[in-house]
Parts: sequence; C-alpha cells; structure tokens
Amino acid sequence: MKRFSRIIAAVVLLATAFGARAQYYEIANQVQNLLSTALSGSFRYKGYVDMSALAGMGDKRANFVGVSTTQGFRYASWFFMGAGIGVDVAMSRNTSHLLPQEDYYYGTHTTKAMIPVFSDFRFIIGGERTAAFIDIKAGATWLVGNGELLLDNATMGHGAQFYLRPSIGVRIPVLAGDNRKAINIGITYQLITSDNFYNYYGNSVSLNSLGATISYEW
Repeated sequence: MKRFSRIIAAVVLLATAFGARAQYYEIANQVQNLLSTALSGSFRYKGYVDMSALAGMGDKRANFVGVSTTQGFRYASWFFMGAGIGVDVAMSRNTSHLLPQEDYYYGTHTTKAMIPVFSDFRFIIGGERTAAFIDIKAGATWLVGNGELLLDNATMGHGAQFYLRPSIGVRIPVLAGDNRKAINIGITYQLITSDNFYNYYGNSVSLNSLGATISYEW
C-alpha cells in the first residue's frame, strides 16, 4: 500500500512538473510571438512631440510651459500606447506672507523645472482624415534644482509627485496620402498632487491647470 501511494505521488509530481513546463513554454511562445509581431512592423512604431501651455486654477496655483516626447506602438488604427518623458517650467507667485516675520516673501515669483515620466494611452475616433483623439498621460513628476516651488501659504518639495494629464482634441494629417504624420491640437487638463506639497497646516496640496497642447506625430 505504501509503495502504491508512493507511485501515485510520483505520478502527480511528474504531471504537475510537465504541466508547469508546458505552461511556461506556452507563455514563452506568446512573448516570442508578441516580440516578433512588434519587430516585423505589425505593431507600427509611432512617436510624438508635444508642446503645451497651461494656466493654474484654484487658490494654490502655478502656470506651466513644457515639451515632451512619447515613443510607442499603434496596436490598432484607433489605439496607441507608449511611454514618454518631458521638461516643464513651473511658474508660481506667492501673494501672501508665509510667516509674519518673513515679509520679504511677499509677492515672490518662483520658476522651477520639473521632469515628468509617464505612460501614454491615445484613442483615435474617426476615419483616415481629420479625426478626434483622447490622450491620457499618467505617471510621476519631479522638481529639479535647488529650492522649493513657493505657493500661497504652501510649498512643493523634491519628491515624486503624482502626474495626470488628459487631453481631447483634433488630429489633422499633414499630407493627404500619408496618414502616419499629423498635427494634433487639443485642450489639456493637468493634475499634480502628493504629500510633497505642504501648507502650514500640514495638509497635502494639489495643483490643477488647464490649457492647450499642440503636437506632431510621425
């Protein structure tokens, strides 16, 4: 009986091992097929360069001017996915006294650079000619350089900030016979928030801004 139990256990172990091996083999084949499809051009490579100007909204505000680039693949005629990086110039003005004894902060302007790194998802709505698009960038952004970004009774530190930038607009092909190259003009909303924003009551602060983006794709 013990010998029979040992045989059954050995068969189960062998079946499990072969099943796991087959599963790993199947996964490896799927990854290989995905890479082969991408390298063969079935997933068409695309790149974008975006320029934007955004005005701050709310009590705590900053204006942004920036440029970014996204590289990725068009998985279908209506869907693009990629990753990108950019450089933003954040401009804020502290119009209040940070502390009663620090009157020299009154009316201070600050200009800082920020580096966003993000994933980019873009949806095309329409035909081969002029079409609408929805673009969603999500990731993190970092303040670079010395010092902090001063806001009204608040500051922004140097840690990673949550970054979200959805846009909606119009896609216009550059040439009638070449749909790959186009100009995109859209309205953009941007949200930056995290615990690296501090006011003098210890709460986090979010920056909201709204503006326009123009981009070139190839």
